Amino acid sequence: MSAERDEQIIDTYYTSVHTSCRKNGKERKQIRYMQKDGRFLVSFQKPHGDWGPYLLDIFTTLIEIRWSMMILLFSLSYIVTWMFFGLCYWLIAYIHGDTESVDNSPCVDNVRGFTGAFLFSMETQATIGYGNRGMTENCIGAIIVVTIHDVFSCFLDTIIIGIVVAKMASARKRAQTVGFSSCAVVNLRNGVLCLSWRLGDFRGNHILEGVITAYLVRHVKQKVGSVRMLYQDIELENHHVVLATPTTIIHKLKPGSPLYKMGPDDLQEENFELVVSFTYTGDSTGMLHQTRTSYTPRDIRWGQRFKDILKVGKKRYKVDYALFNETTWVSVPMICAEAYERETRHLNGDDTLLPSVTESGQIYWTNNNTPEEVVVQTSL
Repeated sequence: MSAERDEQIIDTYYTSVHTSCRKNGKERKQIRYMQKDGRFLVSFQKPHGDWGPYLLDIFTTLIEIRWSMMILLFSLSYIVTWMFFGLCYWLIAYIHGDTESVDNSPCVDNVRGFTGAFLFSMETQATIGYGNRGMTENCIGAIIVVTIHDVFSCFLDTIIIGIVVAKMASARKRAQTVGFSSCAVVNLRNGVLCLSWRLGDFRGNHILEGVITAYLVRHVKQKVGSVRMLYQDIELENHHVVLATPTTIIHKLKPGSPLYKMGPDDLQEENFELVVSFTYTGDSTGMLHQTRTSYTPRDIRWGQRFKDILKVGKKRYKVDYALFNETTWVSVPMICAEAYERETRHLNGDDTLLPSVTESGQIYWTNNNTPEEVVVQTSL
């Protein structure tokens, strides 16, 4: 760490996370590529008045708009339809003379003005049928209009019901019940430094199979001023996941990994985002769903592991989701995976002391060849 920075300890989830900040109090702000809830912070600029893509795929557009806007549009569609056909019935009555004489045989009973025509239009489309207004056989034009009105009303009801059902069964709602942990951790697994995070299904009808992917995202500013997005695939130990119980996704920090040469101090200087996604099929609806989130360097906790949440009961397995995001400190070398492997190969199995950190922030040295429970502390 440079002399311009000092170290700060922040309590979160009953553990401690070491972050670095500038002494003048100004932290470097990083624009997230994706929010924690899976929404991309990307806005598209289109030519003024170019609504073509939205109108060509109007069904998807109506599904993606807010509920309040959708209810407003659907209400207006019914009201405008009632007024349009009500105007048609009034014009027919006006041309036939029903608005001026009450002694002739009308085209529509009890329709002598626009109010009666509007009420007849609403009763016809809503199939209310109070019995006071009805079509007669005196005007073939009125019969043709009411036939078109009936067909159009069925078509409009089909569209509205389909959009409402599709919006209620949206895959995004199911994705909110499948979640990743709020942070990722780095610890030793079988003598190898690994980056890991949790994935769990919070509903009772569990997912038996899904595919998880991860990639590293960076934005690089070119000399000419343009911005280029770089994507690097992250190799995972278990791409296919059985989610009957919460599972831990593991990425080994080995040669070829983008994080292979990054240590705990290097992470604070990096500007990247780890984007992870889980794609699966819902067993209730058969629809394809996707849950996604991202982790910035500040979300990665070096030298910690997730607390155990799975226990074996007398008749069933028990999962305590209250501990889903909680971590605890473990003995981990505070160096990058490259330096750790080089030191291990150099010593060829000899005893070596590697620096680690306690929960209180003290540095101690631990023997790499002894269990984690055996720790020789040295105050510095």
